[in-house]
Amino acid sequence: MRLPLSATLSLALLAPASLAQTAPATTAPPVKGAASTATNKTVSALAVEVGSVVKGRLMDCPASLKLSVNAVCLYVQTPAATLRPLVKGKLAARAGDWKTTGKASVLPVKDTPANFVLLSALGDKETLVVVDAAPTVKAAAAPARVAAPAGVVKGQPYVLGSDLVGVVKVSALGGGKYRLSNADQGTLTVTVGARAAQTDAGAVELPLAPATDGKNLIFPLAGLRALGCTATPNGGVLTVACGSDSVGLKPIVF
Repeated sequence: MRLPLSATLSLALLAPASLAQTAPATTAPPVKGAASTATNKTVSALAVEVGSVVKGRLMDCPASLKLSVNAVCLYVQTPAATLRPLVKGKLAARAGDWKTTGKASVLPVKDTPANFVLLSALGDKETLVVVDAAPTVKAAAAPARVAAPAGVVKGQPYVLGSDLVGVVKVSALGGGKYRLSNADQGTLTVTVGARAAQTDAGAVELPLAPATDGKNLIFPLAGLRALGCTATPNGGVLTVACGSDSVGLKPIVF
C-alpha cells in the first residue's frame, strides 16, 4: 500500500539540525505511551502502541511538517533503522510496508480510518517519530459514459448525417427512413435498424444497419460505399469523397 504524503516530502527536505532544535536537550525518563489531548481516538490509541516500543518522549510537532491537529510527535534516542522493524512488528497485520524517501520513512496503518507512522532521522542515534491520521483524498468523479444508441456495433466507425453536409444530403422520410443523395452518385434510401437499402440501381445490403439517437442519423462509415463514396485517411481525419465533392471528418466509434 503506497501512501503519498506531503509530510514525507517535507521531512526528506528538512535538515536534521532544524528538527533537532525542537528536540529536548536533556535526557528524561522515556514515556511508554504518549498522546496529545488534541488527537482523535484512533491516532491516540496508535500513538500509545508505538510509544510502548520506541520509548520516546512527547514533543511539539514541527509546524513545517504541516501535520494535522491530531498528530503526535515523539523524540527518540534510537536510530530509525532500529525502530522500523520494532514498529512494524508491534502493529503486525495492520501495518503496510515502509516507504523510505531520503531521511524519512512512512508506514501506512490499516486502521479505520487509516493512520500512518513516520520516522525521520535527526542524527545517527536520534529519530523523530510521528503518528497521524492519513490524509483523505476525494475520489475523482468517473467520466460520464456516453450511451451507445441502440443498434450500433461497438468498435465500428459511424458518421452523423450532419457530418456529411456538403457531400451528401440527408433527408428524413419518417418512420425511421432516410434518403442520402448526391448529385453525382444518385440516392440511397435506408431504414434505421435494417441492413436492407435501396439505390437508384436496385436493392443493396449494407454491412451494418444504420441507427439514430433520436435526432441524428448514425450511419456506418462502410455503408457509404453503397452510394459510391470513398473514405481515405488524411492525417488525423478521413476524407470522404462522393463524386466531385469531398469533406474531412472524424468517424465516431462507440
